[in-house]
Amino acid sequence: MKLLTAAIKAKLEKNAKNQDQDHKPVLKLFSPVGGATWLLTELEGDSAFGLCDLGQGMPELGSVSISELENTTLPMGLKIERDLYFTADKTLSEYVTAARDKQNHSPWLSGASVA
Repeated sequence: MKLLTAAIKAKLEKNAKNQDQDHKPVLKLFSPVGGATWLLTELEGDSAFGLCDLGQGMPELGSVSISELENTTLPMGLKIERDLYFTADKTLSEYVTAARDKQNHSPWLSGASVA
C-alpha cells in the first residue's frame, strides 16, 4: 500500500510551510502486528513530523522517514499501513496530551482495564 497519496502529500507539505500552527494530523500510519502508530502533520522531503508511538508506552513528538516506513517488512511479510478511515478530530497537541495522560495512567494501580 502506498502510504502517501498525492492529496495527503500536498496537505502535509502545506502544513510544513506553516509550522507555527497547531495542525490536525493529516495521516495515521500503524503496524498491523504491534502497537506502533504515527499521527503525522507535516512533510519536508522524506521526513514527516508528528506524534510517534512505537507501542512501548512512550509516545513522543518527532520525525520519521516515510521511505523507511514504506520499506519496512514486518513478520509474515506485512507492511506498515495507512488508516484509510482516519479523520483527525483534535489538533496534534491535543493528541499529545491524550497520549501522555494515557501513558501516566497506571491501570494496575487503579484497577481499570487496559483498552
